[in-house]
Amino acid sequence: MRSSIHLTAREQRITWELLETLHSSLDLHEVLRGAYGVLCQLVPADHGALCVSLPEDPAAYDWAVADLPPELFAGYGALAPHDFVRSAVIAQPNVVLRDSEMLPRTAIERSVMYRRSRELGMRLEQAMAILFAVEPSWHGGITLYRDRRRPFSDRDRALLQHLAPSIAAATRSCRRFGDSIRRGDALEAALRREGMEVLVVAPPASVLSRSAGAEALLGRWFTPVERSASALPAPLATALGAAAAAPASGPPAAPWARRASHGELRADFVPFVERGRTLWVVELRERAVAAAPAAWRGRLTERQVEVAERVLRGWDNALIAEDLGCTPATVKKHLQRVYDALGVPSRTGLMAHAAQRG
Repeated sequence: MRSSIHLTAREQRITWELLETLHSSLDLHEVLRGAYGVLCQLVPADHGALCVSLPEDPAAYDWAVADLPPELFAGYGALAPHDFVRSAVIAQPNVVLRDSEMLPRTAIERSVMYRRSRELGMRLEQAMAILFAVEPSWHGGITLYRDRRRPFSDRDRALLQHLAPSIAAATRSCRRFGDSIRRGDALEAALRREGMEVLVVAPPASVLSRSAGAEALLGRWFTPVERSASALPAPLATALGAAAAAPASGPPAAPWARRASHGELRADFVPFVERGRTLWVVELRERAVAAAPAAWRGRLTERQVEVAERVLRGWDNALIAEDLGCTPATVKKHLQRVYDALGVPSRTGLMAHAAQRG
């Protein structure tokens, strides 16, 4: 989520500096260390921690920034279950929380984390944090601390919430592409796991490299007129131009999509900087048509089958109408006849009926 907030001239200047830092490299530690220094100009803090973690393994933390005593992190695997900050943000991912929203003050002062910090000569009196639950396989997080009783304000919270999507996106880019782009085998393994193909593009449309299956995928989705040997297909080049022209501080662009009778192709555009120039990773994901069960075909007309299959893909009536060249009202009539023929009450019932028949 991205909050709505009016930035002062100073805040705008620092925000632009932060965004430039986030896109300055694909080295996770370099990016997050730089971002932390700039972030503290907007939201003053005495200490902080920025990390990437594996949800299933509390001990697997990659501390990109640990502006706290090393002893505090040396045994963090054992301390993690008692960390009230960690517990709170896991329960409310992608939302900035202050310590007052995590635990009552008396409970904080009785907590293992608070007592441990005081044993190390620190006074972690106030905290503010957010967990980036961007992908199932990993999480990212930021925690800011103050060592005196000066609570983080509503403005502090709004600023961090406003910047959180950009920090999360940069962390995601570093995790996915930082080392892998320079190690082809690792990139291919990551792509197979993610179920996608990628192109690395220099604006406006020069393809520098591509994953092993990208060429075949492009051949399935773009005509020879739209394609050339070394350039991004024209529709993708147009979408990339729009993404590159969008303000860096704005929300991420919606994925580009093309739909056909055999399925759907989606493209996301992820910027990164290498040797001082901005390049783009174009992520391509293909989704095949959800076929209607064979038993339906004897009970539905050909057009009703086409409508039902698009419902199984999760399309709404307007999208189905656009794809089939008719009106939403016509789609609604076809869909009602599908419900009547199959004895189901709704879209949800239709999907359940299909699932029961394999």
